[in-house]
Amino acid sequence: MFSNEFYRQFHRDVHSQNGEDGIIEELLRRLNISNGWVCEFGAWDGIHLSNTFHLVEQGFRAVYIEGHADRYKDLLKTCARTEGIIPVQAYVDHCEGSTNTLDKLLGQTPIPTDFDVLSIDIDSYDYQVWESLKLYRPKMVIIEINSSVPPNQKDYIHEPGRCDGSGFRSTYELGLRKGYTFVLHTGNMFFIRNDLATEINFEFGHPFNNFRTNWMSEDAVKKFNRS
Repeated sequence: MFSNEFYRQFHRDVHSQNGEDGIIEELLRRLNISNGWVCEFGAWDGIHLSNTFHLVEQGFRAVYIEGHADRYKDLLKTCARTEGIIPVQAYVDHCEGSTNTLDKLLGQTPIPTDFDVLSIDIDSYDYQVWESLKLYRPKMVIIEINSSVPPNQKDYIHEPGRCDGSGFRSTYELGLRKGYTFVLHTGNMFFIRNDLATEINFEFGHPFNNFRTNWMSEDAVKKFNRS
């Protein structure tokens, strides 16, 4: 349990926070993808703790979405010295009918519907934003969760005043419903679209094998192991 061998072998940070750069690099290598498109939000300046800027440095094109006015100015500075970034100033919304759903924001750009990497990190409605995405089917989805929540806890979905962020199990089940295979957890959860999952040649095993307990208290880990 909690061995997470794929993480142990391939984690590496260039700009990312918890080894995501190395994980992404290895997964794309196995998928034989060396260029393409990525989308990340909230992007800040496009570089700070980014899961995808290292790919931009290698020639990928990007849609970076940032709603905060000052951070968006920082993003524009990055765009001025970096080719291939399409900046969008918006807070991504998950509510039906909003003009700021991810589908509608991406629809204003040339990013293809089956683009390569989607990174969701907004510290709140991450689950709901992915759930609301209907028109785009990225090959890889990286989504932040509340990693302090025990991975077997049911129905932990972000709701102000009740749940802070969404938990592993709820997000795992969302990925299954959307046609994705869970690969591993770094602090973010990694999913590969089902039609590509066999190409990464990975023995998935039990999902908990690929969960990192770094954000759980020692007592919580012990309680989970007894459950």
